[in-house]
Amino acid sequence: MNEPKKVQTSIDLKKVKVQDEFWSHIQQLMLDVVIPYQEDVLHDRIPGVEKSHAVENFRIAAGEAEGQFYGMVFQDSDVAKWLEAVAYSLLIRPDAALEKRADELIALVGRAQQEDGYLNTYFTVKEPEHRWQNLRECHELYCAGHLIEAAVAYYEATGKDAFLQIMRRYADLICARFGEEAVRGIPGHQEIELALVKLYRVTGDEKYLKTAQYFINERGVQPLYFDEEEARRNWHHWSGGPVDNDYYQARLPVREQQVATGHSVRAVYMYTAMADLAAETHDPALLEACKRLWNNVVNKQMYVTGGIGSTRHGEAFTFDYDLPNDTIYAETCASVGLVFFARRMLEADVNSCYGDIMEKELYGGILSGMQLDGKRFFYVNPLEVVPGLSGRQEEYKHALPQRPGWYACACCPPNVARLMTSLGQYAWGQNEDTIFAHLYMGSEADFDLRGGVKLCCESQYAWDGKVRYTFLKADGNFALALRKPEWAKSFQLSVNGETLQPVEKNGYLYITRQWNTGDTVEILFPMEVRRIYCNPAVRENAGCVALCRGPVVYALEEADNGKNLAALRLGRDVEIHTEKQSGELGDITLLKAVGKRLAPTEDLYTDIPFAQQEASITFIPYYAWGNRGLGEMRVWIHE
Repeated sequence: MNEPKKVQTSIDLKKVKVQDEFWSHIQQLMLDVVIPYQEDVLHDRIPGVEKSHAVENFRIAAGEAEGQFYGMVFQDSDVAKWLEAVAYSLLIRPDAALEKRADELIALVGRAQQEDGYLNTYFTVKEPEHRWQNLRECHELYCAGHLIEAAVAYYEATGKDAFLQIMRRYADLICARFGEEAVRGIPGHQEIELALVKLYRVTGDEKYLKTAQYFINERGVQPLYFDEEEARRNWHHWSGGPVDNDYYQARLPVREQQVATGHSVRAVYMYTAMADLAAETHDPALLEACKRLWNNVVNKQMYVTGGIGSTRHGEAFTFDYDLPNDTIYAETCASVGLVFFARRMLEADVNSCYGDIMEKELYGGILSGMQLDGKRFFYVNPLEVVPGLSGRQEEYKHALPQRPGWYACACCPPNVARLMTSLGQYAWGQNEDTIFAHLYMGSEADFDLRGGVKLCCESQYAWDGKVRYTFLKADGNFALALRKPEWAKSFQLSVNGETLQPVEKNGYLYITRQWNTGDTVEILFPMEVRRIYCNPAVRENAGCVALCRGPVVYALEEADNGKNLAALRLGRDVEIHTEKQSGELGDITLLKAVGKRLAPTEDLYTDIPFAQQEASITFIPYYAWGNRGLGEMRVWIHE
């Protein structure tokens, strides 16, 4: 096996403390509201929301309660993601009572484990005779992956290895069962591949890395595994019908895949594992496949808000430039997964395009998935809603105009929680001679180079483009590399008050010098309002414009602009003003302009152009929509 050839790595979460006016509030919300709320949901203590039963399933599997399995076949993963979020939260704020409850839940998970190491409540309780028979539909390996990720996170956060040992037993069973010298098989929902890489990194046991490689390399190899499995199995979990290998990203070997297809979350989880393996094993063909698929996703199949997966039919990619705004899917989990993919790509290929997408997702398609109070969540993130149509009519039922409290399929809420509590590892990176600032997030971080470096970032991002870095500890020659956002047309940079022109490479601004304690770097990105135009091939957006400022995408809401937002027009030369506001949407910057509104009429058709009336138009950050009651929303406005 080749030695790892990473370009750069993330830093230990224990060495990062987020201190940011925007993100610290979000993290505090996770600790004070989201994690406790989700704990109560998982224990079925919240009336009026979808029943979870996830913890009860483990009690039944452990023989400590009577009853039947309830929920999705992947219900175990909700518990796993919550435990992972708890692990990260303990690094932000130690909480002995929460840690004790997490330890008790982990012990329950261990008691539900079977003697051979197998751990899945659905097949333990409901269909033990069918385990490992339906990898395509039944999520056994997917659930295992999430539990492994949680165990690694909990070990790294607390130093306790009970959960890790539970999951090593299960991982050992999986590694012994599947592989070139064992039983053939690949997961229908990718996840375990990236989890096994994490397990390899924390244990050093190469069988986990090799099994992750096997699952990736076996995908799309003839004869296609899912066709073979279907032929020998006479039952289905979901429904019958021919196998769509494109849906599972399994029609071609991964190194031959040209475009993103199928279920969007499965795809980006797989791409994340591919990028992980490319960095760990220095596999140029795998890295080239990652770049090719990345480019297709972000340049041909991604919404301006960062959402991916444009159809509810299979929660999937469709084809290039098919990006409807109202029948959109854009699952929150898919945006979370794209952040994972972007961060892994930075380990193999330092390029600002990956940090740009992390930023877009964090301020757009992920935050929009959660109510500002942390208690309601979107599975689907539309760019246009019309009450009475959205959430009700058949083709629009999935695109809800208001966030529910929970879901029968509740993958998204704990996914948001585990990402938001681990933000620090996305903000920074390092190698032997460079510190990378990927996100302009206020924080303090320690780095293992040149005898140790401690760096503080102060930022009012995303409303102000001025960022200041202070070296709290430094004595050595190395580079500080700052990402230049794709939206920034210019910048001003100074070191210790003196203007400096850095070296720009692949979208990063490199400052290489002798750094000393007390040195400061200031960078200013002008926060200009930008008009974004869409490729004309995206038919829904022809003649329309979207507004952005810095990393934030904006939207119109009925609460500010009245009904029938489609009747609003924004002149191409109209000046757009900014206005700071503190209120129910938090401390935000609004955009305001004077535009036109088509006059209302009773005529369905007419040969006379509709009159246009002057109208004040207000835009709010897209992530904040849906927090002021039921009403229309749209991102694109006619120009």
